[in-house]
Amino acid sequence: MVWQHVRMTVAPHPTTLVTVAPTGAETSKADVPVLPTTLDEIVETAVSCQAAGAAMVHLHIRDSEHRPTLDLGYLSAAVSAVRATTDLVVQLSTGGSVHDALPDRLKVLDAEPDSCSLTMGTTNFGDDVFLNPWPFVCELYQLSQDREVVPEFELFDLGHVTALRRLLDTYGLPFGGRVHCDLVMGVPGGMPGTADALVAVVQALPSETTSWSATGIGRTSLPVAFASLAKGGHLRVGMEDTLMLARGVPVTHNAELVSRAATLADLAQRPAMSPAEARELLNVKSRHLPTDMPAAD
Repeated sequence: MVWQHVRMTVAPHPTTLVTVAPTGAETSKADVPVLPTTLDEIVETAVSCQAAGAAMVHLHIRDSEHRPTLDLGYLSAAVSAVRATTDLVVQLSTGGSVHDALPDRLKVLDAEPDSCSLTMGTTNFGDDVFLNPWPFVCELYQLSQDREVVPEFELFDLGHVTALRRLLDTYGLPFGGRVHCDLVMGVPGGMPGTADALVAVVQALPSETTSWSATGIGRTSLPVAFASLAKGGHLRVGMEDTLMLARGVPVTHNAELVSRAATLADLAQRPAMSPAEARELLNVKSRHLPTDMPAAD
């Protein structure tokens, strides 16, 4: 019965959630000038990516010097601007940069996003360590419940699935009652970006899981996308995760990656869902300002 329940709760959705992660915190603007880092660039990227098939945007924010920042003013401005110009579900990263302090990462929810990332454990991240100690994970989760922000549980390794089981057992379901996970694959230090690894994690997901997506880092982006669609999952793409469209062909705009993901979803006969469908899938709180209404002064 347990096996059947898992199968039912994570059954393939008839459409595909395409999330775009346009910037990240690792790549410098000097190295990749087309990386969207300014508010105007982020807004233009969000508009273009919605038109290409994205329904949710995962945002890392940069300051006036193009450096990663968790400053509330910058975060709030980005959330408001994307809300005023698109229908996208706005998700803020609570991971920030690997160098950001834990208390600063908690304050991200003050910007009132629709959703937030919530990484389920510490992981090696290239030459660095991405710290997510258990007390921090618990505090962030309870804060997301209090602030009525839907978390996306970021799973970098199989052990993070066990941590998610522990979190749900201890604190109950997230706000909105939906459990949406993202499998982050191919990070040096995390799980490999392979079909075998993806299947192992999906088979271990808690029975409460209602949807999941997968992210392939770097050259694993396409293998992970194919495996995710074949297994009934959703897709996250963007220049945070990969800077190459093909061998020797750099990405020039995030919309290229979104368009490719939407094409793959069409081929899988699970076309990209609309932002309205994404809101229903994730059961996010109605904070969105319709694009035909002017923003408040």
